[in-house]
Amino acid sequence: MSSGSGVMAALMVRQERPNKIEDELEMTMVCHRPEGLEQLEAQTNFTKRELQVLYRGFKNECPSGVVNEETFKQIYAQFFPHGDASMYAHYLFHAFDTTQTGSVKFEDFVTALSILLRGTVHEKLRWTFNLYDINKDGYINKEEMMDIVKAIYDMMGKYTYPVLKEDTPRQHVDVFFQKMDKNKDGIVTLDEFLESCQEVRREFRAQNL
Repeated sequence: MSSGSGVMAALMVRQERPNKIEDELEMTMVCHRPEGLEQLEAQTNFTKRELQVLYRGFKNECPSGVVNEETFKQIYAQFFPHGDASMYAHYLFHAFDTTQTGSVKFEDFVTALSILLRGTVHEKLRWTFNLYDINKDGYINKEEMMDIVKAIYDMMGKYTYPVLKEDTPRQHVDVFFQKMDKNKDGIVTLDEFLESCQEVRREFRAQNL
């Protein structure tokens, strides 16, 4: 999910202010103050200076200190004007909202961003598995994978469609799922997901030696 991490990193350093009405509306909400930067520095892979820049950008977009799903979608959509990013943003938001409260705090955001940008391969894969596990039951089924892949195609808009055939997402999912579902029980576990992704990574490295 590199596209998501790159866009969200860019989002946090934007210096534009929301319009006055939106700003006033958000300021009427209960403001959330994040944990101390020293604590976040210890918990993430960012320096204190980087956290200060990220927090400044977060507050510019979300003066209340939290972001709800609708605002998240509106911000995210700006980076994909040629497609429909709403569904992918929906799935991404719920991956950031680890406590399922319906809002994302700065701590939630910066913790996920730290994994996506600077985490180990294993950490990034675990986070991606959680994104694909839409119903959070600990497994990925084919329909969940299809929903995410379709959302990515929709987000890319004209740069993907109509160049690719309508059934291309389904074909891709069928191939990926067949490789990942090692025991052919119709679901992909975290271990199967990690093993499959590592295999692909090794194959890619071998081809580029």
